[in-house]
Amino acid sequence: MNLEWNRLAEAARQIGRRTLLVRTFRLPNDHVGEFEVLQQPDVVCILPLTAEGQVVLTRQYRPGPERVLLELPGGVMETGETPLEAAARELLEETGCTGELHHLSSGVGGPYTTLRRHHFVATGCQRISAQHLDETEFIEVVELPLDELRQRLRAGELWNTDTIYMGLDYLNLL
Repeated sequence: MNLEWNRLAEAARQIGRRTLLVRTFRLPNDHVGEFEVLQQPDVVCILPLTAEGQVVLTRQYRPGPERVLLELPGGVMETGETPLEAAARELLEETGCTGELHHLSSGVGGPYTTLRRHHFVATGCQRISAQHLDETEFIEVVELPLDELRQRLRAGELWNTDTIYMGLDYLNLL
């Protein structure tokens, strides 16, 4: 069975700070369909652990759910940056910490976005500086024991679950 689609056209529409791509495809059944795809830059997400086994998390307000979320540090890759460079920068900026970074994997962010997410674990994390936040970032750094992270994970209180599960598996801590 042929599952491939053939892109016929693409148009970009700017919506505020976001770009929506309208892509026209010829489908395997020879019909033509139009699909909207959110154009987004690559991002990194880091599961940081201290030498004492604490997980370093961030708390910040998010406009989508309109509430403060507990999440892993991470963010958008800058132009010309490698995923490893972006992970080190984001970890330091958001938490003031450094650690030994281990790349876990990279994958698509979803079926209707161009985003790719790069997953990392940082071990031996230690705070070496103050945070270096953007003018729209207001982040509280929180350290949790692994058992509490697992409880919050099971309760659905965290949203970076793919990075958390991959990181815990990588570290044999599942």
